[in-house]
Amino acid sequence: MSTARLFEPLTLARGPALKNRFMLAPLTNLQSHADGRLSDDEYRWLTMRAEGGFGLTMTCAAHVQARGQGFPGQLGIFSDDHLEGLTRLASGIKAHGSVSSVQLHHGGNRALKDVVTDIVCPSDDPETGARALTLKEVEELRDDFIAAAKRAEKAGFDGVEVHGAHGYILLQFLSPKFNRRDDRYGGSLENRARLVFEIIDGIRAECRPDFQIGLRLSPERFGVQLDEMRDVAAEAMRRSQIDYLDMSLWDYAKEPADEAFKGRRLMDYFSDLDRGNVRLGAAGKIMSAQDAVNVIEAGYDYVLIGRGAILAHDFPEQVRRNPNYQSPSLPVSSEHLRKEGLGPAFIKYMSTWEGFVRD
Repeated sequence: MSTARLFEPLTLARGPALKNRFMLAPLTNLQSHADGRLSDDEYRWLTMRAEGGFGLTMTCAAHVQARGQGFPGQLGIFSDDHLEGLTRLASGIKAHGSVSSVQLHHGGNRALKDVVTDIVCPSDDPETGARALTLKEVEELRDDFIAAAKRAEKAGFDGVEVHGAHGYILLQFLSPKFNRRDDRYGGSLENRARLVFEIIDGIRAECRPDFQIGLRLSPERFGVQLDEMRDVAAEAMRRSQIDYLDMSLWDYAKEPADEAFKGRRLMDYFSDLDRGNVRLGAAGKIMSAQDAVNVIEAGYDYVLIGRGAILAHDFPEQVRRNPNYQSPSLPVSSEHLRKEGLGPAFIKYMSTWEGFVRD
């Protein structure tokens, strides 16, 4: 096994190249202030990962509208009040030689019920009590994603990632279960994907030419269909308006949940797509050097590290030094997580994950 390819630079169609093939996955950490301003704990968590060798360091999902907040302590990017912290963060990440990105997010019907009183969805959702967005509100949502990207650019970030995964609002638009609209944003897959592509096109038009755009998709669960998500991924790469596509697979080695697609790994349904100048990455239980090598050998351009980066802020450097590196065995102590740069709120959150924290 050779890890050499993991440490080859990765050029993107626009903006700075990554010094290696490691991206920090966008990770919920609950550490920002209640109004969305950056906290010292979140700054430390992210800049430690940049210092630890990640080629690209990405924030947690940052909400583009106040009513899109998905979890407590979420980083915000819906107001100029957030610019001071975002500017500090962009500078801190880049000081360590890492490319910087903000993930843009809206919770939709998964918005935080204790905070958001007006919960919205593409169509009325009796299960969550979310109401359907009006056509004007869909257009405002699109514009607020674009405005958030411009705010990230102003703060000094190299780019943004559009969060179209994990059952949040953009994936809700892609889902025939949650999107039953009869206007231009509903019905056919082309219409259901319209909002995603209008956001990407708008960011590309409004931000500087070398501003990087990524897109995160998850191909299963939350009412989406694998064949349709494959088509969306193919179209996103065909259009070449994004620089990288981030496939969140839950487990990179798994087979699809849909019986019709069994017999082949989920990741293989995307690695064989024509990607043009777009780079393709995968996330999902990449916990060792061997796991990362496996993803690259399967035809992907880069890997996104989530839990492995929680357990080791310098995951890339660990792999560089030891081609047989394995993440620490679970559970780990709170002290271990403190040393790895997690603040109290993040450690408390991780203690709700079964078998992750020992004490």
